[in-house]
Amino acid sequence: MTSTSPHTNSVAPQRFPVVIVGAGPAGLTIGNILRAASVDCLVLETETRRFIEQRPRAGVLEEWAVRGLEQRGLADTLLERAQRHTECEFRFAGERYRFAYGELTGVHHWVYPQQLLVTDLVREYVDVRGGAVRFGVRDVELHDLDTDRPSVSYTCPQTGRREVVHGDFVAGCDGARGVTRTALPADRAHISRSDYGVGWLALLAEAPPSSDCVLFGMHPNGFAGHMPRSAEVTRYYLECPPGDNPENWSHDRVWTELQQRLGANGAPPLTEGRLIEKRVLDMHNYVIEPMVFGRLFLAGDAAHLTAPIAAKGMNLALHDAFLLGDGLVAHLTKGDGTGLDGYSEACLGRVWDYQEFSHWLSEVYHGTSSGDPYRAGTTLARLRRIFGSSTAARAFAEQYLGKNADY
Repeated sequence: MTSTSPHTNSVAPQRFPVVIVGAGPAGLTIGNILRAASVDCLVLETETRRFIEQRPRAGVLEEWAVRGLEQRGLADTLLERAQRHTECEFRFAGERYRFAYGELTGVHHWVYPQQLLVTDLVREYVDVRGGAVRFGVRDVELHDLDTDRPSVSYTCPQTGRREVVHGDFVAGCDGARGVTRTALPADRAHISRSDYGVGWLALLAEAPPSSDCVLFGMHPNGFAGHMPRSAEVTRYYLECPPGDNPENWSHDRVWTELQQRLGANGAPPLTEGRLIEKRVLDMHNYVIEPMVFGRLFLAGDAAHLTAPIAAKGMNLALHDAFLLGDGLVAHLTKGDGTGLDGYSEACLGRVWDYQEFSHWLSEVYHGTSSGDPYRAGTTLARLRRIFGSSTAARAFAEQYLGKNADY
């Protein structure tokens, strides 16, 4: 929430030029960019360091995003450990269709679980670049965002006291359920929403990948996805009713559906294993416009949510972070406000491009199982077009790989 002044029972306030709320990929990348330019900042995170370094989330990084991390000295471990993917495979109507997007475009994907990237970014920010961070904070509140002296207050987990941090800018990077979204003035925040009306059962299996690439299964029972994460762990998705209870999906039921939905002529059965995560994700999107409110700059899921349908969320968060981090450095070290002035518009162009692709891809994934013969027919037409037309294939590959960017 936001208020005009912090609690009066706080200790003497601290000051940092930038206060970053949230230690995810966006917040930590911004922090690292600032520290590389010798700009002081403070990261506030409600979870522990151990928790964020182990929390499984996204895993697909677009080539331009990795290049942006590499240019900032943040990709050394990633480039040593990440898997390089140049193909994916669609399975529908009982057949397999390999899609070699690397050959079409010369561009590839990197697969690197988000928790590993977060671990790298925390280590670089805290242990190498000497960045300040407070883990486990509670009751975060934002104040005076419309002034040139915004502040953030929080409860210290060790002492139970209210702490106040003053700054020049606040970066809201605390995700879809974070406090910075609640600080937005209702009369100035325009929020666009879309609900796909489906859920995905997100699974982590203690089992080696059953293919050397990502698999997409379009089946009358529902969509299924196979995403390699490491030599020992595989991410799977199963379409399910929105709001479904993960406990409705027993080990046997999960693997029966996965084998059926991802089955195809000539394809070996999936390698099964213990399920170490089961949670239901309701497929929905939102976009907040603008992404700037006074001295509060939103980034990542705090500003826009893209369902994992197209694996764009972490990439959008990094795009925001590159632009915001660079803009803050230019303003604070050179007095150049150009980057901050154009931040929201520059971010939203890519956000809406990715939102549109997610919407299109949702029809491809879910049309077959919609129960609507018309949607099922148009889904198959789209898939046949991709594999029957080099022009359509290249257009799809470019969207699948993401818009190129130079930083």
